[in-house]
Amino acid sequence: MARHEDDDAFVFDLVEDEGDRDAPPAPALAELQDRAGPGAAPDPEGPPAAYPADAARSSVGLRRALAAGAVLATVLGTGVAVDAMHDAARAEEIRDVRGGVVDVSAPLDEVWEWSGVVGSRRAFVEGEGNQVAALGPLLAFESAGGLLALRAASGEEAWTVPLGADPDCGPTGYLGWSDVETKILVCLQGSGAAREVFTVGPDGVPSDPRVLGAEDEQRYGYARPGPDGTVLRARRVGPEPTAPEGAQCPDEGECSGTVTAGRDLLVRAEDAATGEERWRATVPFRPMAAEGCRAGPALPWDRTDDIVRTGERLDAEGFGARIEPALVQLWGCGFRVGVTTDGAVLPMAGVPGFGWVFGLDTGGYVAQTVAQRSDGTMDSTLFTADGDVIAQVAGSLNRPRTTDAPATATLLSTDPPGGRLRSYTPDGAQRWDVAVRDGSAQYLAQVDDTVVTTTWTGDVRGMDLATGAVRWTWRTASGLYDWPYESGYVSQAFTDGQSLLMLLESGSGDTELVSLDIASGELVWDGTSSHVLTERLDTMLLAVDGNLLEVSQVGVRRLG
Repeated sequence: MARHEDDDAFVFDLVEDEGDRDAPPAPALAELQDRAGPGAAPDPEGPPAAYPADAARSSVGLRRALAAGAVLATVLGTGVAVDAMHDAARAEEIRDVRGGVVDVSAPLDEVWEWSGVVGSRRAFVEGEGNQVAALGPLLAFESAGGLLALRAASGEEAWTVPLGADPDCGPTGYLGWSDVETKILVCLQGSGAAREVFTVGPDGVPSDPRVLGAEDEQRYGYARPGPDGTVLRARRVGPEPTAPEGAQCPDEGECSGTVTAGRDLLVRAEDAATGEERWRATVPFRPMAAEGCRAGPALPWDRTDDIVRTGERLDAEGFGARIEPALVQLWGCGFRVGVTTDGAVLPMAGVPGFGWVFGLDTGGYVAQTVAQRSDGTMDSTLFTADGDVIAQVAGSLNRPRTTDAPATATLLSTDPPGGRLRSYTPDGAQRWDVAVRDGSAQYLAQVDDTVVTTTWTGDVRGMDLATGAVRWTWRTASGLYDWPYESGYVSQAFTDGQSLLMLLESGSGDTELVSLDIASGELVWDGTSSHVLTERLDTMLLAVDGNLLEVSQVGVRRLG
């Protein structure tokens, strides 16, 4: 709201409401005003107002906001409005960026702390604790009181949904292994004829439960919560396989031989609310080295069996999965594939049983496998959102941990034996190919027109997005207050569009935070002496609605 003061100046009153994202950009402006102090004008440190015309270096929403700010500045005869509108637009865009945190330009401290169990009992048993989901501005997870949601900005409990016996809610994830952003959660509870399903959205209001028919389980397999409001079922189909000849996995020693015959896997997705089938897909069996058919605690699909299988022995029928918001990873004897939310099967060529699939911000996918070559290098396959193959790429193809240009983010392929680093557009076109001393570079970020990589020895490089030319370099422990570890490396990265926040880790498990300027690579701040992070091996950092959260099995903290 604007008012006219006695000195003929317009003053804008900014009202903060952290939970209201329906009327941006007022919340971001109010947050800036709070930091500046009563009566002070926000003084953001933002990137230049004019961006290059290249699509990978620009943001349509941000340009429009800047244009509106320029008009307002003309009316008021001041540039203050431009700065405020620029920062507000940037902050709102960053909230929707994977790994985006509204402000990492100043040292962080604890804003709030919530103590309690994070993750389901079964996840703890399987060694997959503190699995969570991001529902817009909320962090949701199973806890002792049921399905719980915290407001990422304030830490207050938004809602709790009671859960019955043997609950299984998802899709949830653990950052670093899978994405955690979803629009709806599916919860199953009960057992046998009493097993039922309901859904929960950001409002915390559960849908009416639907009983899962026993006949469907017999026909299609055990039910699990799926992505996009579905229930997934899966089971082996086809004639019973004969005992493999020449393949064995003894209780002691290494597996040997190849399992040449086995059964396919039928996967079915049904609407959680209605039970109507959305799609079904068949994952074909293919011969696999016995090592890929070894029984073990690999997240078995049928979670009614609490017995964790151990030892080295063949299991030609077992299979497991990691169910993510936009992808289902399936593995078992005879296959290792990804299945999209539309039922497209993404196969992985190469050494059977070794590989993984991940989704891209553009809607496509990348499958990585160990190549069938003596050097054990990686091969990558780039898929469209419909599952069609776009390109085959030698090396390990990766997306950035964080980027402010998700729709046009470049992909990087590392090729350690060849000492090459290659850049690809989302449609598979190669942008550049440069020689690097360490071909195992990890892809941290793409911010504006700078690509940032790191190595396991702690070297961080800022490279030109268009050419791959090195703009700046920074090394772990360079000028830091309290980081004596030469073995330090960067494991996670976040950005506010100007600075890059990096999580440093040492070989002994120590973790600290530092922030670099994206454009110059200069150290913005050093948090190695603040000890703001909790020293637990099971903690992870993730961004939810522009807020940086530290999540462990025993609680959640916001850093800001």
